[in-house]
Amino acid sequence: MTDASPLLTVGFVLLQRFTLLPFAAFVDCLRLAADEGDRSRQLRCHWTFMTGDGQPALSSCGAAVAPCQPFADPTRFDYLVVIGGVQDAQDHTDRVALDYIRRAAAASVPLVGVCTGVFALIQAGVMPGRRCCVSWYHHGDLTRRFPQVTPVADRLFVDDGDLITCAGGSAAADLAAYLVERHLGRAWAMKSLHIMLIDEGRRGEHPQPQPVVFERVADRALRRAIDIISQHLGESLSIDDLARRVGTSRRNIERKFRDELGVTPQRFMRNLRLRYGLWLLHYTPRTVTDIGEQCGFSDTAHFSRQFRETFGYSPSRARKTGHEQAVDPFFLHIGQPESAQRRHEPAAVLRLNAKIQNDATNK
Repeated sequence: MTDASPLLTVGFVLLQRFTLLPFAAFVDCLRLAADEGDRSRQLRCHWTFMTGDGQPALSSCGAAVAPCQPFADPTRFDYLVVIGGVQDAQDHTDRVALDYIRRAAAASVPLVGVCTGVFALIQAGVMPGRRCCVSWYHHGDLTRRFPQVTPVADRLFVDDGDLITCAGGSAAADLAAYLVERHLGRAWAMKSLHIMLIDEGRRGEHPQPQPVVFERVADRALRRAIDIISQHLGESLSIDDLARRVGTSRRNIERKFRDELGVTPQRFMRNLRLRYGLWLLHYTPRTVTDIGEQCGFSDTAHFSRQFRETFGYSPSRARKTGHEQAVDPFFLHIGQPESAQRRHEPAAVLRLNAKIQNDATNK
């Protein structure tokens, strides 16, 4: 095989202040699949970095990517991958890039929006009435700016054929491996992932990990336990197993939860799963049954009963009446504490619990 006959060609549109991790994860997956060993020749895969003027692209962390070339004929590529960047008032719309995206869409070149690259696809007008995969972190920004778009924030990427959108972050490696497998075969995709120290590529429907944030949780073992719980919300995780993964004893992990958070690990897990369920009700179209299952409850009745006991209303009512003020996608944590537990709660938990009570009163 020669450099003139790659099986997969990708053009990267690097917008100003683009996010470096999803770009690097995507292109490195291509690089490792393109050649034998780690020699980085563009044999099986070929990629091109592009900006509107052909100048180096500056990432959000300050690192620049070069060389870049001006936007080339989009029909040269199997996919045009748009890597977005920081969204703030100082960012200006790249009209040249939007025109190029429209030209690619008109030529039926499949478009891939990664991270906030999906914002550019929306601004270019190439996805009316289409689903749009977005990170939970940018979900609020997207819905406020583009209410006509249907956001999907409960999975890693969405493949709609001519339009693929990806939440970004490390999920870009999963998407790249998915495309490598499609064009080169599974062996080449697995080769890339294994060299990147990734055991297995996650499919698009794999749920995004949701954030867990606590103020003043200084204990490293407790933070590790919280991370493990948040990554296994749909699984039955015993306290013994949790303690083993953290590297401590059951008694110690129970004491840490009680002393710092005022709850048992069991209650913490249950309430976090319910918070996740509440988030899914507000931000995804999934059925109550699907959400209950994804959150690790044995059946819909069990989920609904626990949900009502915690929030004071049913899952169906939460969706119908819009209690969105009661859940913050940036801050999933334990539910409203019992009065005996209040003195143990971090300040941020108390603030949100007071907010939930006020919102419920004002409904």
